[in-house]
Amino acid sequence: MRKTGINKKGDITMNFETAEVTYEKPHRLSGILLHPTSCPSPYGIGDLGQDAYDFVDFLEKSGQHLWQILPLTPTGFGDSPYQSFSAFAGQPLLISPAHLKELGLLEEAELSDCPRGDGHHVDYGTIIPWKSKILASAFSRFLHTSDKMLLEEYDAFYNANQFWLDDYALFMACKAMHDGKDWLSWEEAYRRPTDSLKKELKKQLSKEIQYHYFVQFLFFKEWYALKKYANEKDIQIIGDIPIFVSLDSADAWANQHLFQLDSKGYPTSVAGVPPDYFSTTGQLWGNPLYNWDAHKKEGYKWWTSRIRNQLDLLDYLRIDHFRGFEAYWAVPFGEETAINGTWKHGPKEDLFLAIEKALGKNLPIIAEDLGVITPEVEKLRDQFHFPGMKVLQFAFESTEESTFLPHQFTTTNCVCYTGTHDNDTSAGWYQTASEYSRDKVRRYMNTDASSIHFDFIRTCLGSIAAYAVFPLQDVLGVGKEGRMNCPGVADGNWAWRYQKEALSDSLAEALCSVTRLYGR
Repeated sequence: MRKTGINKKGDITMNFETAEVTYEKPHRLSGILLHPTSCPSPYGIGDLGQDAYDFVDFLEKSGQHLWQILPLTPTGFGDSPYQSFSAFAGQPLLISPAHLKELGLLEEAELSDCPRGDGHHVDYGTIIPWKSKILASAFSRFLHTSDKMLLEEYDAFYNANQFWLDDYALFMACKAMHDGKDWLSWEEAYRRPTDSLKKELKKQLSKEIQYHYFVQFLFFKEWYALKKYANEKDIQIIGDIPIFVSLDSADAWANQHLFQLDSKGYPTSVAGVPPDYFSTTGQLWGNPLYNWDAHKKEGYKWWTSRIRNQLDLLDYLRIDHFRGFEAYWAVPFGEETAINGTWKHGPKEDLFLAIEKALGKNLPIIAEDLGVITPEVEKLRDQFHFPGMKVLQFAFESTEESTFLPHQFTTTNCVCYTGTHDNDTSAGWYQTASEYSRDKVRRYMNTDASSIHFDFIRTCLGSIAAYAVFPLQDVLGVGKEGRMNCPGVADGNWAWRYQKEALSDSLAEALCSVTRLYGR
């Protein structure tokens, strides 16, 4: 038990009286969705430095117990966290330059030419080469460091992560050797290297490989420190992984037998979703599909390692496109649309039984169960007690009664979102919604919509869902300019950043007040 005085005077919607309350840690939790790249940071992109710690402090002040992020893996073409070079590695762009300076691996002068941009968006075109340059400088100093503790930490990290790190570092070194081209465009010997060639390449590219070991060591060192800080403040982190991996990844390259690839490495079928109300041609994602028979033969070792790795980094794990474990849409490679795909059976409960056998029951997994979900998918989700997702914006897009409306929730075992990274912000959505939708929102939430973003948050918090999560953009009342991702649009995504002064004490107090009001 702890006694907390809460100033319930908020400047967002209304004034509240001041009161002393006594409470126990709630079983109903809430939190904020924010990817670390969106933090302010003086170095052009949000990172794992001081501004991330300041955000954790804001979560604590505002009474939140959850911090949801996007995948932490290194991004490829399009800067999407859902198209990564590895399902295990960390994002080098998140490494804090200030921390490198503290470690004695960089000097202040080396940070002076940082392309800071406008502060509201990440300019990936300028920040990626600059970050790569300073990481290379830090590596050069690391090779000559006399810091025994740092070297011991580095060795311990390598020994604990060698099972994925060797393939990843070799893949990235070979990729650099081929001017960044995808591995299917490499020479035959490099596309499907023999063990003897790998051994020779490790000697030939030893310095480049060690560089990638070093960068990953830095990322994990910083991430674990930040996670520890959050957990000590009673804040748990919800991570995210896509069900499929990128074709141009160390995972596909080093484990070709685990994917539906031909003898030259090309996919025989790729992932997507069929035509529906939103798209007459479906969505062609292009990710390689798993060879589930091969995974089963190996006892689902790769998947178990992936989940174990992620749950070591996170407290909860959201799996994107969960329905693909029950059945997935397979599109013949070379098709221009997803129309000519077919449904194929996934591993179903067999996979999760294997993971439970290795990691234990009651896995802290959240199932992304949006879209057209069948009773079979729901059965699989419920068999393992995985919370599903309810997105409030979806509840008001139709004249029909919707299962996304809070009064229709049939279980507390779900996560209620105002919106996700793929949605417009709540304020932006409301601005362009139909008059019918806006009227339905106003009547349902009993509001004049003057603070519509906070109305969405309040409705989310007041639902019976055990977990309530809302993007920081909704907390701040940001409009369309704050949208993180627009599916189907190739450019301009993943770039939004908030300003340091936005996280005010008055905002934290108002959010804390309404959070406590609904028992979270």
